[in-house]
Amino acid sequence: MTISYAYLGPKGTFTEAAFLQMPIAQGAELIPAESVREALNLVRAEKVFGALVPIENSVEGSVATTLDELGHGDSLEIIDEIAIPVEFALLAKPGVLISDITRIATHPHAHAQCVDWLHAHIPGVHVLPAMSTAAAAEELSTGANYDAVICSVAAAKHYGLEILVQGIGDSDSAWTRFVLVSKPGHAQPSTGNDKTTLSLFMHRNQPGALLNILTEFAVRGVDLSRLESRPTKQQLGDYFFSIDCVGHIDDENLGDALIELRKICADVKFLGSYPRHDNASGNVTVNEIAKSNLDPQIWLANLRKRND
Repeated sequence: MTISYAYLGPKGTFTEAAFLQMPIAQGAELIPAESVREALNLVRAEKVFGALVPIENSVEGSVATTLDELGHGDSLEIIDEIAIPVEFALLAKPGVLISDITRIATHPHAHAQCVDWLHAHIPGVHVLPAMSTAAAAEELSTGANYDAVICSVAAAKHYGLEILVQGIGDSDSAWTRFVLVSKPGHAQPSTGNDKTTLSLFMHRNQPGALLNILTEFAVRGVDLSRLESRPTKQQLGDYFFSIDCVGHIDDENLGDALIELRKICADVKFLGSYPRHDNASGNVTVNEIAKSNLDPQIWLANLRKRND
């Protein structure tokens, strides 16, 4: 029986490239979706077994749409992840020169990773947002009202476009992490190198609320690899916390932490324990931030002077 999976499409996206590197893609039916929401809703409607969607980039940060879709709505669980390096190229229809370009389309995350290159080589160019980098390429090939796109090199072949420039990203070590999401009930066994994703909703905003949450992890030695806040969509200033922690739900220390979090939070949404692969870029050199030699009291006094 052929298993179907959705992914953020159309053909030629980095999501598709990541999916094709996963063993489960062999012999599977891959269905492109127009958006992250559509891909996840196909899972919720049981039209596909799972969906691969981007969740985090090493340069631009988390994909807000994915965090929000997982944090709200009917429950889904992450069952696997993959991280791949991403390289951006400038593509256009045959015959178009860089000097002809006044309007470019791409996904906002791709744009953010090529800002410096665009400023240096096509200053003043107008950049239009697209649902995905490949969606921009597909629309350009069918007569969209812009001159070029920023996307993967693979998209050129799919949509009959020419590669004007390769490697236009501002970082040589850009990686994007993707998560494979399915309906609850397909939990993965512990591998000894796992990650657990949670959405934590507070009863109300109050001093020390985040500290109380972090303490439950800290006292049990559970390391957090990602922590950020996202709007609950209830009112301005009301947030939930999206967290990745190292470990598996079957681990005693993480299980104990979840029990205590369930006591102090309004809701703890378990989004899966799965094998960890985001350390694929661990050989990249990370530059340490130099420690300031300025006395902390003098530093604070200088800050206060600016407000006098």
